[in-house]
Amino acid sequence: MRCLDLLTRPGQRGTCFPDGSAWCTIVCGDRWYCKPRALVPEHPQGELIMTFRIIVIALVALAGLHAASCAPTVPNELDKLGTVPVTVKERSFQLWIADDPLEQERGLMFITSEQMADLPDGTRRGMLFVFDHESVRSFWMKNTIIPLDIAYLDTDGIIVATHTMAPLDDRHGQYSSRLPARYVIEVNAGVWQELNVREGDLIEIPASALKGTP
Repeated sequence: MRCLDLLTRPGQRGTCFPDGSAWCTIVCGDRWYCKPRALVPEHPQGELIMTFRIIVIALVALAGLHAASCAPTVPNELDKLGTVPVTVKERSFQLWIADDPLEQERGLMFITSEQMADLPDGTRRGMLFVFDHESVRSFWMKNTIIPLDIAYLDTDGIIVATHTMAPLDDRHGQYSSRLPARYVIEVNAGVWQELNVREGDLIEIPASALKGTP
């Protein structure tokens, strides 16, 4: 999901894909991250305005001012979080545990695909959100620069909803559990389809992931 470099390929006008289905929206270091074009508001001068915005972003990056605009205010230090092994469809996952409001608010914001890469033994990465009670929940992708799959689970570990979430999609209510959920799992996009994970499937949440459990 990296956009093309405007300076070396100006003919692409900053589009991520040849069909123009996504646009560069932020610059972090030397990387252009993409936001689906459907999420970009239309304007009367549409393409001209968007192209101008992209060029401005490129100039800001070259001026060395991009770091403050794309770096998180508080570093997302995943290594400080606990982890728990979870099995989904006979595949092993190592999930970071987010069980307090600050961790849950931060989630996987600003996390890169490299940080979400499989472990050397093939174990998948992801995050488990643990809440104290069931409720209808809705996640968004604010400041999240990689696409993710999400699964909402009830107290028994039954999946009540799944979605594939687009990077930087900050629309409220777009990815809702629809039914009460207590747990949420986020993994790399495409994993649920690969493993044929569906609503009604059971994922066992280890007791060690629950608050107050040694």
